[in-house]
Amino acid sequence: MKLHFFRVACLAMFSTALLSATAFGQMFTTSGGNTKFSATTPLENIEAENKKSQVILNTANNEIAIRMNMREFSFPNKLMQEHFNENYIESVKYPTATFAGKVDKAPDYTKDGEYDASATGKFTVHGVTKERTIKGKMKIEGGKITISSDFEVALVDHNIEVPKVVFVKIAQIIKVKSQYILSPKK
Repeated sequence: MKLHFFRVACLAMFSTALLSATAFGQMFTTSGGNTKFSATTPLENIEAENKKSQVILNTANNEIAIRMNMREFSFPNKLMQEHFNENYIESVKYPTATFAGKVDKAPDYTKDGEYDASATGKFTVHGVTKERTIKGKMKIEGGKITISSDFEVALVDHNIEVPKVVFVKIAQIIKVKSQYILSPKK
């Protein structure tokens, strides 16, 4: 029931962003955004990458929505990928991570340049939603918008449990890096 509600809520959020942005013709999107994370410790190098993050930015009202399928994270070691999906993130139960919010102090989207940026909104991972402000950079060039950020996620904040037997092999604070190149929606 909760999973169905969550999927309906995500669909409604993306539909609202799509419809309101289309009405003003100021929507930028990508379905090939790059999100990486690292949970590296001195005992284990754990890194993964998702090249299919979906992003919608409505420049008319500065709303931004990011969605990623957790099963799209690729690990160099297939056993790590299996453990990530089955034991830690529980991707069958929690298939997506999302961020829905607004760009704080948005730049003039019609002027090329690189700007410090942040967005405040609801960040959901492993079924737990937290209010977050995520800082990064926004580059506007040639009609495209590139958004990049580096931030951290504490496993405890999202009820992600690590068994004691591997506790020292997995960082408790995950480092996340993202880069999304958005193009105008046609």
